[in-house]
Amino acid sequence: MMPSAPPPPRELAGFDVANAVERMLGEPTIWWEALGLFVQHFANWEAEWSAAQGNSDDERRCVHALYSSAANVGANNLACVAATLEELLNKRCNGKSTPVPPSIRWYLKDCFRETWRTAASAKKLTLSASS
Repeated sequence: MMPSAPPPPRELAGFDVANAVERMLGEPTIWWEALGLFVQHFANWEAEWSAAQGNSDDERRCVHALYSSAANVGANNLACVAATLEELLNKRCNGKSTPVPPSIRWYLKDCFRETWRTAASAKKLTLSASS
């Protein structure tokens, strides 16, 4: 765990930090660690997701990982968009010929980029503040 992590931000664009910290036993240090893992783990997510498109199972797994991690750190809008795409992909995986509108993928990509950049910037500020 991070020694003396700063308090979590009261506002962080695209994040419900207060509820995420509350779910993490009220421990801001755990939220900062989760945010760091989100930034690290999803640094190459967009390329992995792009490679998975065309295979509904692979894409669903990739999108689900993003959904669950985004929800964990309080990136609710990103989690909601990912959940919507995951639901469509689940239908396809279950044999339905459900179309996936290109707009949902574009929107997910935009939400992901914005959320990831925000998380990376917040994490970077935290690292510089704690050193």
